[in-house]
Amino acid sequence: MKDFFGAPIKKLGFGFMRLPGFPGKPEEEIDYETVKKMVDIYLERGFTYFDTAFGYHGGNSEVAIRKAVSERYPRDKFQVTTKIPLWGPLTQDEMKGMTQKSLERAGLDFFNTYFLHGIGPDRLEMIDKMKAWDYLRSVKDTGKSKNIGFSYHGDGDSLNRILDEHGDYIDIVQLQINYLDWEAQAKGCYEAVHSHGQGIVVMSPVKGGSLANFTPEVAGIFKKANSNVSVASWALRFPMHLDGILTVLSGMSAVEQVEDNTTIADTMGPLSEDEMRVIAHALDEVSKIPTLPCTQCRYCVNDCPKKINTPGILNTLNEYTKYQNLPGSKRFYGMVTGGMMGGTPAKASDCIECGECEKHCPQNIKIIEAHKEAAKLFEE
Repeated sequence: MKDFFGAPIKKLGFGFMRLPGFPGKPEEEIDYETVKKMVDIYLERGFTYFDTAFGYHGGNSEVAIRKAVSERYPRDKFQVTTKIPLWGPLTQDEMKGMTQKSLERAGLDFFNTYFLHGIGPDRLEMIDKMKAWDYLRSVKDTGKSKNIGFSYHGDGDSLNRILDEHGDYIDIVQLQINYLDWEAQAKGCYEAVHSHGQGIVVMSPVKGGSLANFTPEVAGIFKKANSNVSVASWALRFPMHLDGILTVLSGMSAVEQVEDNTTIADTMGPLSEDEMRVIAHALDEVSKIPTLPCTQCRYCVNDCPKKINTPGILNTLNEYTKYQNLPGSKRFYGMVTGGMMGGTPAKASDCIECGECEKHCPQNIKIIEAHKEAAKLFEE
């Protein structure tokens, strides 16, 4: 494999997406002193890769790189990746300004890797029109990043087409890989990148915390198999030993998580066949947990005077029921009700209980009650 960073790096990357904050304060307000402690432990144990993005923590994630890393450690002791958001069209000048702002926030002269953020099949036409691929190449050509690439959300076939067209200058691709989504989607994406020869950085190995927060019954399956390790460790180890993996990101938010995850990466090898059978058993039990039978037909949305994204809300409720990951479910709920998943921004609490959705639901779901439950869980 190509040497992307001057030397091989350890297989745990520090994601600056969920940094510690303060109770009752917005996510933009980061507890920088705690972040410094976390960074110190991480670097002292020989780990070096930090992942951030222009928009994380309202831009303060990049500031945290400066305060906790670049102002306190020599530049050759760490790597930093950031990403430029492509949620809407940008001009070349706008992209240049954002790259320069990222460098200034992070206190760096260059990034080790610079990504187009969140590429997927639905954004490719826009990306082509704004010449974002050409801009990405210019970032490397002007020395503002040693490597370039993109983070990807989509299917393997579309990813193959992207790499067929742009792979000759793409260095690294960031993929969502976890054992839950492996067969359905992640495997195809992994094989697309691996076959084209790019390095792979893994994101969401614990699926936003969901694979660490099962119901007590499902978590008990893991604890019975090995009571000495965390439930999250099973998910973190899954992608670490695949060929071509540069590092596996964990969005850590506490000192204890840094200590646990670095120990996992340092001391635990690939999952054995017996351990994979434990995971299969746990997933089988998860599949038996009763959930709302929404088929995503969207008849409820078509007839809703408030245009509430009910299928997205029901899906969030189902994910919470299965994985008991309240922080992760709240984040996803915010995306669903904020219009980031399509449709008009509208919360479950906006429901006026007119009943039109229930009249048209083929599954006879009690949608009004589901809206009330979602509002109580995710809005309070």
